[in-house]
Amino acid sequence: MGEHHHEFPKTTVTQVVLATLGGLFAPALVIFLIVKMLFGIQASHLVDADPAIQQAVVEERIKPVAQVEVADNSGPHVDKTGEQVVTAVCSACHAAGALGSPKIGDKSAWGPRIAQGYETLIKHAIEGIRSMPARGGNPDLTDNEVANAVAYMANQSGASFKSPEQGGASHGAAPAEAAAAEPTAAAPAAAPVAAAPVPAPQAKAAAPAAPAATPAEEAKPAVVAEAAKPAAASGKSGEEVVKGVCAMCHAGGLMGAPKIGDKDGWAPRIAQGYDTLVQHAIHGIRMMPAKGGNPGLSDAEVSRAVAYMANQSGANFKAD
Repeated sequence: MGEHHHEFPKTTVTQVVLATLGGLFAPALVIFLIVKMLFGIQASHLVDADPAIQQAVVEERIKPVAQVEVADNSGPHVDKTGEQVVTAVCSACHAAGALGSPKIGDKSAWGPRIAQGYETLIKHAIEGIRSMPARGGNPDLTDNEVANAVAYMANQSGASFKSPEQGGASHGAAPAEAAAAEPTAAAPAAAPVAAAPVPAPQAKAAAPAAPAATPAEEAKPAVVAEAAKPAAASGKSGEEVVKGVCAMCHAGGLMGAPKIGDKDGWAPRIAQGYDTLVQHAIHGIRMMPAKGGNPGLSDAEVSRAVAYMANQSGANFKAD
C-alpha cells in the first residue's frame, strides 16, 4: 500500500485572532443582556427612602381608568323649565301636530285655545282632554312644571302667559297653603266673643250634654266606609284609561298601533287571546311602552283598557 501524506493549511495570526474574538462575542452578548435586565429590574423597584412617595406611586398605578360620580338627589325638588318639559314630553305630539294636537307656533290652531285662558289650559293639561293623556303621559311632572310647559308652548304661538318660572302664581301647593291659613285668619274674629264674661250658671246651661249616639248611628260611618272601599280600590274603568292614556296612539293608529274600531287591525291580536294581550300591555311590546307609558296604572286598570279597546273592535272579552 502506498503512503498518503496530507498537508494541513497553515493558520495565520489574523485567523487566530478572528477566531478568538468570534468565540468571545456570544458569551459577551449574553452577559450584556443579563446586566441590562438586572438594571431594568432595579430601576422599576421603589425607593425605600420615603414611604409616602411609595404609596403615591402605588395608588397612581392602581387608579381606575374611569370613575362614576352619582349625582346627589337628596336636595329639594327643582321644577323643570317649560322648554325642558316640552322638549322631553310635549313635543312628541305638539311638534308635528299629531293626533290633532295644536302644533307649536301655529297661531291659528292655538288662537281658540289661548282664548280659553291660561288656567283652563293648565287644567286640561293636568287632567287630560280628548286624545291628550293627563300630564302628557308623564305622571311625575308637577303642576308647576305642566304650567311652565303650557305657557312656553302658548307663548310660542301668540300668547303672553306668565308661568310660575317667570314669577307667576304657583299651582298645586297654593290650595293647601290657603286652607292652612284659614283657621289662623278666623282666630282673631272669634277672640272677642270668647273674651266676653259669661256668668257661670248660664255657661253651664248653655252647654247641655250631647245625647249618646245609638248603636245604629255609631255603625253608620263604618258601613259607609266599608261600602266605599271597593269603589276606591277598583281604580279607573277601561274607558277612562283608554281616553286618558291609550288613545294617544290607538285613536289614530300612531306608530303602528291598531286603531280602536279597526276590526281587521285587531283580528290577529284578538286571536292571541285576552291574557296574552294583557301581558303585552303590562310589559310592553315593540313600540308600545309598559302600561302605555304610565307606570301609575294598576294591572287591573290595564286589563280593563285592553278589554275595552278589543271589544270595540270585534272581541268579546270579559275584563278581570
